[in-house]
Amino acid sequence: MIFQIGNAQTYKIDISKSIINWEGKKITGEHEGTINFKDGYLIFKDQKLIGGSFTANMTSLSNTDQTGSSKQKLEGHLKSEDFFSTTNFTTSTLVFKSIASKGNNTYLINADLTIKGITNSIQFDLVVVNKNKATAELKVNRTKYDIKYGSGSYFDDLGDKTIYDEFEMNVVLVF
Repeated sequence: MIFQIGNAQTYKIDISKSIINWEGKKITGEHEGTINFKDGYLIFKDQKLIGGSFTANMTSLSNTDQTGSSKQKLEGHLKSEDFFSTTNFTTSTLVFKSIASKGNNTYLINADLTIKGITNSIQFDLVVVNKNKATAELKVNRTKYDIKYGSGSYFDDLGDKTIYDEFEMNVVLVF
């Protein structure tokens, strides 16, 4: 869906086709999964990206590398107070603050990321593919959002139970 404001076009993302793929790592392995979008849009002017904002539905957080009770247990823990507290914080947001073209439909984005009501700046590249798709890879330090469970930066003697502070999100936006 396209909205025209002056000579800028706002493209609403298709939440049924857009997805956040996440990966978290620990000393003994890793887990991965998805988070769905609640809404979002990209703004273009003269075919150049000039803005964007997105809301993730944190209650949709799922684990894709396990099945059965292991999957349910991990999803429950990730949604708990130890991690994303999805009962209290049903959404997370990303709002573009500045955009610099790097050429070849690649943009350096400076944005505000809000998780659990805590906002921090984040920087990443976004690549516009064709005229209806964009991709981005974000690395997020979870401890900046008060997600400290299993962090070797905050707890001693975790041994092989240590969970790395940084997690990755590979985002696909279809608009």
